[in-house]
Amino acid sequence: MLIAPNTSRAERIDCEVALRLASGRCQQGYFFIADIFGASPKDDIASMEYPLFALKAGDKRVRTYERNGNTVTVMPGSCGCATIHDKDLWIYCISQLMDARNRGRVIAPTVRFTAYDFLIATGRGASGRAYERMEDMLRRLKGTVVETNIETNGQRERRGFGLIDSWRVVEKSPVDDRMVAVEVDLPRWLFRSVDAGKVLTLSDDYWGLRKALDRRIYELV
Repeated sequence: MLIAPNTSRAERIDCEVALRLASGRCQQGYFFIADIFGASPKDDIASMEYPLFALKAGDKRVRTYERNGNTVTVMPGSCGCATIHDKDLWIYCISQLMDARNRGRVIAPTVRFTAYDFLIATGRGASGRAYERMEDMLRRLKGTVVETNIETNGQRERRGFGLIDSWRVVEKSPVDDRMVAVEVDLPRWLFRSVDAGKVLTLSDDYWGLRKALDRRIYELV
């Protein structure tokens, strides 16, 4: 990774953390380090078919869907249901995992990445407000619970899970105390789907779709 001479101190810290994460990849076998630049955006097929994510912020409805013997119930947390824009974290992690898998790297359901890389890759910018919104996104993803019996990678079971099992900030910036390195535990249901290659490639222009309904229509089409 090259660090441009005109990079701000905060952004330089982000880049240095990314380099440290990458250099420690071989020693840290229990999590996957998302360090692939320009990975093609990918999404898992099951969540593209079933609307696990809300179209607007603050949605606190319990929603149930049934189709072909599959049932999905989405229950929001105290911050409301995770939105389709919050799903960017899923897409980012899936994209990194699939690219690494195709390169023969070992992948794991625990993904560590830099907040800066995620914000830039998903077209959110790296303002202070973007970091605050990212924390809100992590809270909604953790708080939203899905109960389903959808089969993934040959396994069918009735279970509930958060859209992420947990999240943690593993390193903060000494400049302004914002998150730098973040670690998330993806639900095993999702990881099995990724490991089985049950994903589809999205257009690079997907990140430019700002309206929630446009994103949902794109998923279905």
